[in-house]
Formats: sequence, structure tokens, C-alpha cells
Amino acid sequence: MRIHREGYNSIGVVLLIVIFLLCLYFIGFKSSCLCLDIIVTLLLLTLLFFTIRFFRVPSRVVNRTADGVLSPADGTVVQINEVFEDEYFKDQRIQISIFMSPFNVHVNSYPIDGTVSYVKYHPGKHYIAKLPKASKDNEHNSVVVRNEQGVEILFRQIAGIVARRIVSYSQENDQVKQGEEMGIIKFGSRVDLFLPLNAKINVKIADKVRSQKSVMAYLPTQ
Repeated sequence: MRIHREGYNSIGVVLLIVIFLLCLYFIGFKSSCLCLDIIVTLLLLTLLFFTIRFFRVPSRVVNRTADGVLSPADGTVVQINEVFEDEYFKDQRIQISIFMSPFNVHVNSYPIDGTVSYVKYHPGKHYIAKLPKASKDNEHNSVVVRNEQGVEILFRQIAGIVARRIVSYSQENDQVKQGEEMGIIKFGSRVDLFLPLNAKINVKIADKVRSQKSVMAYLPTQ
């Protein structure tokens, strides 16, 4: 396990805040109650711990599956339905939405091998990520990957009510591998997958899924 490079600044800021508040408390406001001293110290150290934990990147062996679509994120499946995808495909697609709580790993990965054919960032609102309207109205970043058979899938990083920054390393024409890191969303968010209607769905609502491991669906081979 390692700490993601996007977390260094955030962890550094939180560390400085914790040190400042501890100094302020023990020098200027220290009480005569040992229990209160312990509680204050533990609360601030817990804040630092969870900030560090949020940016963790676990070591995983990618569950490479030739015709499978791996989950691009850790989280819970909250939506599976047929929708009209109006940004890129402009036709009916199967949408699978994965909600990422602040306790999930927030690094995102490519669900299939292929070529990046489309990347677009959209500024937007910060509604609760579980809401259906978050897919279009919230700040989000859309990426399309085309495999060797010419099948394209779109996945969308969506900022939530707490998240304020989406990081994507995708660029058009990049050659990418299934399970390879493509970005991170900071502090609570969601990822949507848009698949062909003839894809065979392999998950159901409320399933817990993991990036690089869980097979979300199987794509048509022709």
C-alpha cells in the first residue's frame, strides 16, 4: 500500500492544522482535565489519520478479463438502468452507477484495454452523488475507451457534495490497459459506466465492488 501523490498537499495541510491546534490548545487553553486533553488530542489525530487513509492506494493484482468490464472504482452499485446517453453516444445505453463513500479507496482505473477516444471535463454543481441528476449536473469528467473490437464504453467521474476536485490523467489517443490508474476523485463521489445494450450485466444494485477486481459486465465479442 502507498499514499497517492495527489494527497501529499492535503495531508501536509491537515498535519499543519493539527499541529497548530494542538499547540494552541496545550499552550493557551489547556484544561485541568486529563480526559479532555486526551479527547482533543485523539480527535485531531483521527482527522489526520482519516485524511491519510483517504489517499491510500492498495496493492492489487488486476483481475484481467478479456471481454469483461472491470469496476473503475471501489464502492456500492446504486443504479442499473437503461438511459439515453446524450453527451457522446447520443443513443440508449445501460448505465451502472457506483457510489464511493469517504471510506472507500478513491483511485479510479480503466475498465478495459483500448484507446482513449474522448475526454471532456465539465464544471458543475455538487449535489449528493447518489442522486440521479448528479450524473449530468455535478462537476464531472467523461472518458471513452474503444477496445480492439471497436466497442466503446464511457465512464464518468462525478464529484459529490464534499468532493471539490476531479483528477484525470486521460488524454485522447492514449493506449490504456485494464486496471491501470486513470485518476482520483477527492472526498466522496461517484463513477458512472455507460455500456452497450447487449452487454451482459454481472452485478446488481447494492453490490460492493472493487476497482481492478470486480467484473461489472461482459461486452459483446463482435
